[in-house]
This record gives sequence, structure tokens and C-alpha cells, in this order.
Amino acid sequence: MTRDEWIEAFARELGVEPPTLEEAEKLLALAGTAAHSSERTAAPLACWIAGVAGASIEDFLAAAERVNAG
Repeated sequence: MTRDEWIEAFARELGVEPPTLEEAEKLLALAGTAAHSSERTAAPLACWIAGVAGASIEDFLAAAERVNAG
């Protein structure tokens, strides 16, 4: 199973739409920022926080950059 197939199946199980290609790239950018600025385990946790925060992708990417600058 490919990454995209797994994500589509996971989203279907949860009753939500999977991320678009653009959204997926931005989520991966967030994960990369978190992983390279801290411990690697920060990446999935940052994505979870972004999801429960209900913020836009642009907002959570900006927040990650502010954390890095701070």
C-alpha cells in the first residue's frame, strides 16, 4: 500500500476527506520543520496539535516559523 492509499483509507475510516496534494505537502513541511528544529518525534506531535487546533495550514506553518525564530 502506498502512502497516499493508506492516507485515503485512514481518512475514510475516520469519515473525513484526505488532504489534497497541496495540503499534504504543507503538512510534510510542518513535520520537517518540527523534526529538524527539535527531536524527530516532534513531527507527528506537531501535526496532531495543528489538527486539533483547527487553525489553517498557513497559520500553523507561520506558528512553526515563529517557534523556530524564538
